[in-house]
Amino acid sequence: MPLSCRQPIARLLRKALVAILVFTLCMSCVAAAAGKDYYKILGVSRDASQQDIKRQYKTLSRKHHPDKNPGDEKAHERFIELAEAYEVLSDDEKREIYNRYGEEGLKNQGGPGGGGGFHDPFDIFAQFFGGQIRFDRRSGPGGRAKPRGPDVHIRVPVTLLELFGGTEIDTDISKQAICPHCDGSGAASPDDIETCSTCGGSGVRIVKQMLGPGIVQQMQTTCDECSGKGKKVAKPCPHCKGTRVQRASDLLTIRVDPGMYDGEEIAFEGEADQHPDHEPGSVVFHLQQQPHKTYQRKGDDLHAEVTITLLDALVGFNRTILHVDEKSAVDVGRSAVTPPGYVQKLPGRGMPRHPRSGSSRFGDMYITYWIQFPTAISSSSKDAIARALGGGGSIEWDGSSSSSKHDRKDHRGRQAPRGPQHHDEL
Repeated sequence: MPLSCRQPIARLLRKALVAILVFTLCMSCVAAAAGKDYYKILGVSRDASQQDIKRQYKTLSRKHHPDKNPGDEKAHERFIELAEAYEVLSDDEKREIYNRYGEEGLKNQGGPGGGGGFHDPFDIFAQFFGGQIRFDRRSGPGGRAKPRGPDVHIRVPVTLLELFGGTEIDTDISKQAICPHCDGSGAASPDDIETCSTCGGSGVRIVKQMLGPGIVQQMQTTCDECSGKGKKVAKPCPHCKGTRVQRASDLLTIRVDPGMYDGEEIAFEGEADQHPDHEPGSVVFHLQQQPHKTYQRKGDDLHAEVTITLLDALVGFNRTILHVDEKSAVDVGRSAVTPPGYVQKLPGRGMPRHPRSGSSRFGDMYITYWIQFPTAISSSSKDAIARALGGGGSIEWDGSSSSSKHDRKDHRGRQAPRGPQHHDEL
């Protein structure tokens, strides 16, 4: 073929090739734009870091959680969308597929949105805010389950107010993490990982021992050259020095629901120390209730002690105390005589109960009254008291003795209860 004819044909082929590449790129962009925009759902840019993605998910998932928006179907759908977006964008491999081919590409790869579907959005939420401990034993090389690392237990002090109304506590924990530079291999690069020449990569070696003439014992033992890994590192990672792990910090948000108990556990699965050879355990927070200046908690009930004067005990009184929520007032009082140690029950003024308990939403409150006696009285007051209490028919006595054994040092300024305690309800 003449040279003059070949040149136009070559130009046509180049143009055709460019057209095919442009068409392919456009189709990829169309496919990516056709599905959900996970970046827009989370409110992050396409070059957002994993830390930004995690932080934004934590903020928005708390805002749209169904428990905070009861009956709001839009908030529930938004909560599910946020979990789907985080599940894709927090995984580097899934994120790369999504960036190139969109949601359709994930379906074709069998990832989220495909045959396997997404994980439970509440499970993803529990990874950040705590939940029940699950034992996830994923398989390691050769299909063998990796051993699970130990759990980390941390005590968290909480006030009675926080247990009453619920709260969220951000805590920064230091833990061992897989080195991000070598991905846990301990090598400076993949080319620096070599097969162990002693065991041939099996991780074990055969040891023969002569027991006697013609008698040989053969034993299998872990290769001491590669410590049973089958691989050796020629040049260690400069960041972790070949240890495969580094110290790192992580921010966890502890979600304390209203009515939780002292000693209750909140677990974050898979957030304990990491190591390439085992699955991480859980970080388990133990709630530790701090003493309250007014109230004591017993189960779902609240108990408080109120000191009244002798005059109040005889003629009646009305009093207002502040509830544990530090907002509402609790009105207490009696018109009848109040004996020492008298217990008054206020139904429904205690701690919140968990919905699954099946009983009323709140426990009860019990007020125990102690009597404050005067330290001294004048002669004229004595005469007045004697005239008021001395033998008149309008006064009824309970018949109890005045034994001094009840007037102990630990009850200075108040009178200890005698016999069975009485109580009534408001």
